[in-house]
Amino acid sequence: SLLNNPSQFCEDDTDSADDAAESNKERLDVILKYKVQREHDWLFDPKRAYSTETIHPGYWKAYCLNTPEAWAALVTTEATEVYSVPLFKPELCKAFVEELDKFHGTGLPARRPNSMNNYGIVVNEIGMEPALDQLCHNLLQPLAHYLFPGVGSHFDRHHTFVVRYKVGEDLGLDMHTDDSDVTFNVCLGKDFKGAGLQFCGDQGATDHRKASLQYQHRVGHCVVHRGHRRHGADDITEGERLNLIVWTRNIEYRRSRLWSKFNIQSRSSGYKRESEPPDLVCLSFTHDRDYGVFKEYKGDKKRHRGKGWCPPIHAEYEGFMEEESVD
Repeated sequence: SLLNNPSQFCEDDTDSADDAAESNKERLDVILKYKVQREHDWLFDPKRAYSTETIHPGYWKAYCLNTPEAWAALVTTEATEVYSVPLFKPELCKAFVEELDKFHGTGLPARRPNSMNNYGIVVNEIGMEPALDQLCHNLLQPLAHYLFPGVGSHFDRHHTFVVRYKVGEDLGLDMHTDDSDVTFNVCLGKDFKGAGLQFCGDQGATDHRKASLQYQHRVGHCVVHRGHRRHGADDITEGERLNLIVWTRNIEYRRSRLWSKFNIQSRSSGYKRESEPPDLVCLSFTHDRDYGVFKEYKGDKKRHRGKGWCPPIHAEYEGFMEEESVD
């Protein structure tokens, strides 16, 4: 076996293992260095961080009862398969923001939360993972099971991070889908104007690029949706917004044909033809082949011209025109 005969690893495997080991070493080094500098040590404690002292009383009641009736009384349906709930007390949001400010002030290295956000932090990597495991698997999973039975009935893992939008940094976020099966997005603060969350349709559906909701964040409230739902953050116009985002993954669901329907861009997977041209608010300069037909590429966005994939050729709406590529 490979365990008994490590020489059987190919060179690429060995390089990958070395890279992973080095990355893990750096991560543990940051956690140890920050441990003695923490602002609120209880935020890192699985038994104290997310409890009756910090969770919204309405959410805690529904969680304890865990009945369809209790969840129904709590949940607000913002749009089809987009929901919101009160989740964190203001005290928890304030402490979380203070902790993030403290970490950034240390100068310790922080990995970008994902490929699209330039500012923020993967909070698992500063020592919060045990407490966030408790939040995800204990407190959030019952809600996901109620909202999305099957896909939300089990989480194998989570990727949890904070994104930051601020004038002079990331103002907003292009239309996209998440590498997540169920996404939880909690507004932590601070004071801000603008920065709404625009929802469109499900990837692979006829209304993929048709507007369905503009959600306005409220501190302590969590918006819940499927990862394959197209959405984007409107530009912030004043202040600073911080959001805690939990991406969950269900491995069994990802082996299913239903997952392929929303995530594999082929006719055979069930990816449907778009019914009509996209709404302007649902266009993506990163992903769409017709962005330049409807909008002008400006600034750094110009590098994306001609590199989109959406819609796939078989899913083009009637009268589709592709933008001119850059020579």
